[in-house]
Amino acid sequence: MKCRHCSTLLHLPLVDLGSAPPSNAYLTETALRAPEKWFPLRVLVCTECWLVQTEDFAQAGELFDADYAYFSGFSTSWLEHCRRYAQAMTTSLGLDASSLVIEVAANDGCLLANFVETQVPCLGIEPTASTAAAARARGVPIVEEFFGTALATRLKAQGQLADLTTANNVLAHVPDINDFVAGFALVLKPQGVATFEFPHLLQLLDHTQFDTIYHEHFSYLSLLAVERIFRSYGLAVFDVEELPTHGGSLRVFAQRADTGARARSPRVRAVLDREIASGLATPAPYAGFQARTEQVKDALLQFLITAKREGKSLAAYGAAAKGNTLLNFAGVRPDLVPYVVDRNPAKQAKFLPGSRIPIVDEARLRELQPAYILLLPWNLRPELVQQLAYARAWGAKFVTAIPTIAVD
Repeated sequence: MKCRHCSTLLHLPLVDLGSAPPSNAYLTETALRAPEKWFPLRVLVCTECWLVQTEDFAQAGELFDADYAYFSGFSTSWLEHCRRYAQAMTTSLGLDASSLVIEVAANDGCLLANFVETQVPCLGIEPTASTAAAARARGVPIVEEFFGTALATRLKAQGQLADLTTANNVLAHVPDINDFVAGFALVLKPQGVATFEFPHLLQLLDHTQFDTIYHEHFSYLSLLAVERIFRSYGLAVFDVEELPTHGGSLRVFAQRADTGARARSPRVRAVLDREIASGLATPAPYAGFQARTEQVKDALLQFLITAKREGKSLAAYGAAAKGNTLLNFAGVRPDLVPYVVDRNPAKQAKFLPGSRIPIVDEARLRELQPAYILLLPWNLRPELVQQLAYARAWGAKFVTAIPTIAVD
């Protein structure tokens, strides 16, 4: 396989997680009687541009279909994150009724709804029919297709150039990262700003966050790799913020390289220096990651088997994609985790891909009162522990598996 960005032949492995079905391909009861598609889940590192990437097996159309079940608006902490972002960008860029905000991968519209509320014109790009419909219900105008240079060229021809483009947790999701990035340079106004949020590769490596690896994530991103890609396609990075979201993310600010006039923040150099000091531009930090992931898997299995032998009841909470990677890599099935609770009605009464664990609503948790609640979206632990505080009344303990087993 060749690198998605620079076409260098790939030979340095990061991790092999065996095989798994697409992590958001939730199953109906009818689908349980049919075979599932499983794909190898291996990650390689480019030793030229240092882009970390999954090996090519699954196609985007198989991963982001009409029944795509991830809706970002079910997390209260994410809703607050979106509200703060919209407020900050409106103030810093002076956005008003004459401006245009374009969000790529608008999902259910929970971010752009903030601009709708303040009457700042906006446009969402969202290829999945289920989430696009939810965004329209919030009053967000949606173009229902994948973003790239073809769509950006059409928008430019229509005069829809953006003062602000935002792309949260999507840069990792695109198979053709070059075409995707090039589209932003086309659709920005001369002094427009583009922001991108993505989980930081440094956090993935430092905290063994291997469950964030799944087929929808084609790339795992450092600022070193992102700046190089942006530079190649007409964008210049001028600032970066470090965020706590998704276990540690970066928000990168970019402008058109030909017309942007914003000065480069010293924060860019600081993050780049830390990545270099951590060896991200050498093979060293990628070695040993496989062994650490297997230690996490073994510890989780040991905990689940011990709980079963001791007769302790257990439930999982949050039918998250990262949880599906963890459960399928560990070979967990309903004998160890009998059900998973999720607030999203689009997932309820379905089954996790691969493990085929049933997804139920929160009423089941109150009814069965398990001794342990395994929080699959560990990045939301503080939010979920507060949300499920009522479970303490029957003595429930909360469990997370990443980076190590934690029970309290």
